[in-house]
Amino acid sequence: MKHKSILGIGNALTDILAVLPDDTLLNRFHLPKGSMQHVDMETGDEIWKCLKPLGVHYVAGGSTANTITCTAIFGMESGFIGKIGDDELGHLFQSDEEQYGVKCTLLRGKHSSGRSMVFVSGGNSERTFAVYLGAALELVPEDLIPSMFEGYDYFHIEGYLVQNQALIRKAVQMAKEAGCIISIDMASYNVVESNCAFLHDIVEKYVDIVFANETEAKAFTKIEDPRDALREISKLCHTAIVKIGKDGSWIRCGEEEHFIPVWPAEAKDATGAGDTYAAGFLYAHSLGMPLEVCGAVGSIIAAKVVEVIGSKIDIPRWREAKKEINALIARNTK
Repeated sequence: MKHKSILGIGNALTDILAVLPDDTLLNRFHLPKGSMQHVDMETGDEIWKCLKPLGVHYVAGGSTANTITCTAIFGMESGFIGKIGDDELGHLFQSDEEQYGVKCTLLRGKHSSGRSMVFVSGGNSERTFAVYLGAALELVPEDLIPSMFEGYDYFHIEGYLVQNQALIRKAVQMAKEAGCIISIDMASYNVVESNCAFLHDIVEKYVDIVFANETEAKAFTKIEDPRDALREISKLCHTAIVKIGKDGSWIRCGEEEHFIPVWPAEAKDATGAGDTYAAGFLYAHSLGMPLEVCGAVGSIIAAKVVEVIGSKIDIPRWREAKKEINALIARNTK
């Protein structure tokens, strides 16, 4: 069976990961725990200076790029559109993506490459982001041409891109014209809150699959209970997924609804869990698997990423995940 292909568009960011001993740094830079804040270049450089002594990991990141890297490892033909600066972080991003076999369309911006400083803190490994978008923010609708979308079966976008509504609108229009199944990861509750009307419009008109966690689902629907929020979202699109962290996830398509338990894991850092869940779900979906199998594949792979610091799963864990996933898929292949 030929694997389907997927294209993603997103902020090309390098994740700079640091595990914090306490909340001093978060308080100093007014970063509410668990939030995602945009910072200017000066603040970005200042935080960066404070992080260096703590010992940091560098990994090519950004929500969509994380998802697309995983789909490439699963064997899907995978492409990514983004913008980087002509600098060390930009080159690191490009080589990181290409080593996983992702076909990159990386345009060059005037500013330095974007970075996402990820603080992992507290007993529950909560993540707080300070993001300097830099060149990533320079991606504009005029950069997109129809040929970029041709030949792809799926198109995946991250909610973090909504700071450029015209770009998202053009991207989803082109993807629709190219016949893609379109998925969106809501990205962050504060992004959803400040762009709610726009997101509703895009989801209703273009999006087939919506991924949200419970705070994003609540911000999108104004409904407290994740299951009720799921039902509300599913009225607007083909398939809705609401992830409830360590409690698992809910999936709904039409009248069909499933609860997907979380896969056992020794959680160290939740960075990338949602991105990898989306990759697993879309991979299984592209194979025509039943909904609950798509959710289980998402759950298996998300369980592997929370066991490592950062958004990249190591080879032994990938091997184990693939074994579990292949067995699951084989049981559900007629």
